[in-house]
Amino acid sequence: MTSNAIIRTDPGEPIIEVVDLGRDFVLSEGPFLRRTRRTVTAVRDLTFTVRPGEIVGCLGPNGAGKSSTMKMLTGILTPTSGRARVAGMEPARQRTRLAREIGVVFGQRTTLWWDLPLRDSLALTRHLYRVPGRAHAERLAELTELLELGPFLDTPVRQLSLGQRMRGDITAALLHAPRLLVLDEPTIGLDVVSKSTIRDFLLRTNSERGTTILITTHDLGDVERLCERVMVIDHGRLVFDGALPRLRAAVPTPRMLVVDLASASGEIEVTGARTVRVEGPRQWLELRDNPARVIAEVTREHEVVDLTLREPDIEAVVSSLYRGADPVEEAGSR
Repeated sequence: MTSNAIIRTDPGEPIIEVVDLGRDFVLSEGPFLRRTRRTVTAVRDLTFTVRPGEIVGCLGPNGAGKSSTMKMLTGILTPTSGRARVAGMEPARQRTRLAREIGVVFGQRTTLWWDLPLRDSLALTRHLYRVPGRAHAERLAELTELLELGPFLDTPVRQLSLGQRMRGDITAALLHAPRLLVLDEPTIGLDVVSKSTIRDFLLRTNSERGTTILITTHDLGDVERLCERVMVIDHGRLVFDGALPRLRAAVPTPRMLVVDLASASGEIEVTGARTVRVEGPRQWLELRDNPARVIAEVTREHEVVDLTLREPDIEAVVSSLYRGADPVEEAGSR
């Protein structure tokens, strides 16, 4: 096998395998002549796998260890402890070869050349990954159509809007047809239209090409739109790994019943619910009991125009978890 050969893993094997992964940083503090050193643990004892074709969301507050984990998986950082294998390779030791199997986008940093037109930046990316000319042309044409790059392909990168630049970065990450796409805050600061375009494109890339996607984000709309599985990292530890519905069910966040009455009235009093908000004829009831029983009592006692049962959104669920809800049972080995 030549030095440029790419290692392909078996389709049944995990594309990411992490065991007891940890990362420490040593900080120097204090005046120049009296500096002290202390060790800060950013990631500790992470263990998980990701199968080919999954879209996995990685959530956590600032400083939780998400970005450090992504950097270890892409070979930017070397683990302090434990081990990681990505596409059959050790990221820190085989970073150059791994780069041909993965695409990486960090939302707050661009891989494009600032003063060049987007088209020229993408042409340089082709040479970095040694993509044959015909394959590059075909792939670029496909991505240009899907991500609507045509109107600004000849615009210098520095003149692109944030949404346009992000679409350019995602194109650059996918030109060499990687098996794994790692996205760190890919929709940060984008408008609603740009977010929708990118989310739809990622879903299509996953379904049509089988590209595995690992995404870290603070935008919970990304999670709800894209991810069937989520991992929650807090203080460097994995506190939840499982399907999104399991996360909703595991954290005690109440459902809300929105009641539209025929006319404004005092707060609704009903067993198994608590009125938390009143705006004219509309009232919000926090449910503590079987919704069917509460709804039956409300409609029996009041003249109701409309009822809406709202499930807790993922933001409320994750916030509850961060605030110190009971530890959530992990989903087990994968």
